[in-house]
Amino acid sequence: MKKDFLSILDITKTELDEILIDAERLKRQKKAGVPHELLRGMSLAMIFEKSSTRTHISFEVGMHELGGHALFLNAKDLQIGRGEEIRDTARVASRYVSAIMIRAYRHSTVVDLAENATVPVINGLSDIEHPCQLLADILTIKEHFGKVRGLKVAWVGDGNNVCNSLVLSSALTGMEIAVAGPKGYEIAPELVEKAQALGGRVTRVKTPQDAVKDAHVIVTDTWISMGDEAEQEKRRAAFKGFTVNDALLRHASPDARVLHCLPAHRGEEITGDVLDGPKSLVWDEAENRLHAQKALLVKLLKR
Repeated sequence: MKKDFLSILDITKTELDEILIDAERLKRQKKAGVPHELLRGMSLAMIFEKSSTRTHISFEVGMHELGGHALFLNAKDLQIGRGEEIRDTARVASRYVSAIMIRAYRHSTVVDLAENATVPVINGLSDIEHPCQLLADILTIKEHFGKVRGLKVAWVGDGNNVCNSLVLSSALTGMEIAVAGPKGYEIAPELVEKAQALGGRVTRVKTPQDAVKDAHVIVTDTWISMGDEAEQEKRRAAFKGFTVNDALLRHASPDARVLHCLPAHRGEEITGDVLDGPKSLVWDEAENRLHAQKALLVKLLKR
């Protein structure tokens, strides 16, 4: 039976641990130049409704290094760009490829694709979740701190798809999550309640200072995501005071580190000296998209 990865909660704690261990192994093998063509002869269709840098490069390179092949498919160039239903695309693509990754505007599109595909479907980003990013973030935290359980992670900024996946991941990782966002841009209460019901330790706080107090990891993201451009001035005004800077980091644990999924806007959600400074794990985090997703692909396709 095929397994999809639409939400970070589509894997168990055990499966997460297995993916992390495999990602670390694959990363060591890549660094040592050891071939690991575990998916030879397999193909990944990559459907992009939204533009991409890290998702595109990491999945394409990942499939190549695993011995497989990745196809970049711009939605505008497919028949879905001319009105074909996603369920028909799913049925046909399943006859050609081993798995499908989609980066979509609406989560419902990802769900419809998965419900009609007979091969595994991976959520490369939707308006509700970004689970592949969380795999990379968790891997990065584990690499740096040697563990994830018991660490405090602060989210500062928009209650967006990455924030949603982070909060839900607490049910798998044992990390304590504190979320601070400006009024009108908070995380949806039902997502917090869902994480808590599954054993996640999540709290919503009012200020960035409250969120980062004694935190080991501070996570942020752009204030203006794709699709939000029309309200960028409104958002900049609302998010004033939510910049991750040196002054904010003084409230965190002395060994605190910073994550950002990129692209970053220096001087808005994060200052350049933090992003490029010694407390930043952002570039390791970006690299780990490759290794974590390779491990995910192996998990889904070598069942």
